Amino acid sequence: MPSASATRLAALRALLQQNGLDGLIIPHSDEFLGEYTPACADRLEWLTGFSGSAGIALVLAESAAVFSDGRYITQMDQQVDGSCWERQHIYQTPPSTWLASKAPRNARIGYDARIMSSAELRPFTTLDGLSLVPTNGNLTDMLWTDRPAFPSAPATVHPLTYAGESSADKRTRLGKALAEAGQAAAILSDSASIAWLLNIRGTDIPCTPVVLAFAVLHADASVDLFLQASKLPADVQAWLGPDVRVHEPEILDAVLATLSGKTVGVDPASNAVWFTQTLTRHGATVQESPDPCQLPKARKNPTEQDGARKAHLKDGVALCRFLHWLETEDARGTTELQAATRLNAFRAEGADYRGESFPAISGAGPNGAVIHYRVTPESDRPLKANEVYLIDSGGQYPEGTTDVTRTVWTGPDAPPARLMETFTRVLKGNLRLGHARFPTGTTGHALDALARYDLWQAGLDYDHGTGHGVGSFLSVHEGPARISKNPSTITVQEGMILSNEPGYYEPGAYGIRLETLVLVQEKAGENRPGYVFETLTLAPFDRRLIDTAFLGEEDCLILDAYHAQIMEQIGPHLPDSARNWLKTACAPLKRA
Repeated sequence: MPSASATRLAALRALLQQNGLDGLIIPHSDEFLGEYTPACADRLEWLTGFSGSAGIALVLAESAAVFSDGRYITQMDQQVDGSCWERQHIYQTPPSTWLASKAPRNARIGYDARIMSSAELRPFTTLDGLSLVPTNGNLTDMLWTDRPAFPSAPATVHPLTYAGESSADKRTRLGKALAEAGQAAAILSDSASIAWLLNIRGTDIPCTPVVLAFAVLHADASVDLFLQASKLPADVQAWLGPDVRVHEPEILDAVLATLSGKTVGVDPASNAVWFTQTLTRHGATVQESPDPCQLPKARKNPTEQDGARKAHLKDGVALCRFLHWLETEDARGTTELQAATRLNAFRAEGADYRGESFPAISGAGPNGAVIHYRVTPESDRPLKANEVYLIDSGGQYPEGTTDVTRTVWTGPDAPPARLMETFTRVLKGNLRLGHARFPTGTTGHALDALARYDLWQAGLDYDHGTGHGVGSFLSVHEGPARISKNPSTITVQEGMILSNEPGYYEPGAYGIRLETLVLVQEKAGENRPGYVFETLTLAPFDRRLIDTAFLGEEDCLILDAYHAQIMEQIGPHLPDSARNWLKTACAPLKRA
C-alpha cells in the first residue's frame, strides 16, 4: 500500500497536468515568509512528511526531491518516503541545479508567488529552457481537504515596560530613514518586524508571540496594517493610535495601487515576490532594500537588554532545577518526552512564563546526534545509564526570549576518555568565542572559526551555524546577524543578542552541543572601539564530561568565574536541595 506522501504526490502530479505544468516548487514558507508557520501553512510537511523548519520540494512528472540543510539531513531520512522522494542536502545539491538536470526542455514550472520571496525564486529564473509560471492559487491547498483554519486569536499590547520605545518614536525614526533613501514607503511581511514596530504581540505561531499580518510603513511615519478586525480588541486598537490604519487583508491589492508613481522599498528576502509583481503592475517603482525594522530590532535598547537579563535569570532557575532533578532524582528511565515535559513544568512554575520559544530538542544517546531532533511518541526513548543526553530548549517571557543547550552524562560510571576530550573541545570553542574581543566592523563569519578551532585540530566539525540572533519576546531565530561559515556583510553590533553553540555529532552514538546566549557590548580599546560578549545564559556545564588537563588553566579560570556567577545569581532562588547541588556543580574545577 502506498504511503500517504506517495498518494498525495500522485494527486499533485495529476493536478499539474490539468494546469499545463511540468513541475512545481513547494517552499516551506507561508505568505509571511517566517521560519515557523501556523498549521494551516505546513504544506511541505503535508505533502512530503518532512516537519523541519527549513526546506523546499520540487515535483516533476517523473522525479521529485526534498531539500534541507545539515541540521535536518537525518530527520529527512527518517520522515521522507525515499521510494518517491529524493532527499538532498540543499548546499551540496542546490534545488536550481537539481531542477536544471531533471526537468525536460521547455518545461513550465509552477510556483505560488504569494509564498516565495524574490530571493528564493531568483536562482530558478536563470535556468535556460525553463519557464516559471505563477499559479492561480496554491495547488497543494486544492488537494488538502482537511486543512486547518487560519489562526483567529487576538493581538495583544506589548507595553513600554518591556518595549523600551514607543511605536510612534520607532515609526518616526524609520520613516525618516525611508525618506532619506528616497522611498515613500516600505513593505513589511515579517510578522516579528510588525510586532516590534507596533509594540504588539500575538499567538498565531506556536512558540513565537506574533500576530500574522502585512503592513506598509510610510515615510510620514504612518502605517497601513492588514489584519482581520476581529483580531484587534478595543485596547489594542487604541494602543495603535490613529496613525495606524487597519484594513482587511482582502484590500491589500487596492491599497498597493495607491502607491502608483512612488518608490517603494521591498526586501527581496522577507517579502513574497507577489509584492514586487503587484507594485510593478500598479506603476510603482520597486527598490530592493532590507526590511527597515530588521537591524533596529536586532539592536536591543537598554530596556530590552535589562529584560533579557531578567528573562535569563528566571530561565536559569528553571534549568538548574531541571539539571538537579536529572542528576539527583535518578532520572534514568525517564523518557525524552517526559524529560522535556519536566523542564517545561519547571519553567511554568516561574513568573510570567509564556511558553516554549521552540519545541524542545530532547535527545538521548543516538537521538542526540540528530541536530534538530524532534521527539515524538513513536521515537521517544528512555534515558539509559552511561550515555549522553542533549537538551536544547528555550522560554518566552515578556522581558525576553531564551535559548540554551546543555549536554550531560547520565552515569553512574565515568564517561570514556575520548568522549570527555570531544566534549571539552566543544566547550573550549564556546569559551573561546564567548570571551572574544573584536573590533567594530567584524562580521559573524570572521568570528565563526573561534568556536571550531579546537574541533578542527582533531579533524572534527559540525554542520550548522555557530550563532543566530534572538529576539526580545519574539522569534528565537532573528536576523540579520549570524555567526557562521557562510559569509555575510552584516556586522556584529552593540545590543545584538546572539547564540554561541558549537557542537559535535557522532551518528548513531551521541550528540554534543553547548549553547549560551550572549549580548554584544561596546568595550573601548587603546586605538579604536570594539566589542565583547556578555553571557546571558545561567546554567552550569556538566563537570563530569570536562577533561581539565585538555581544557587548560586559562579556560579553567574562565569557567570557574562563570560558574561562580551562576551560583551567586541563581543559588538564592533555589530550594535547599537544588542549591546544595548547584554549589557542587559550580565549585572550582579540580585541575588534573
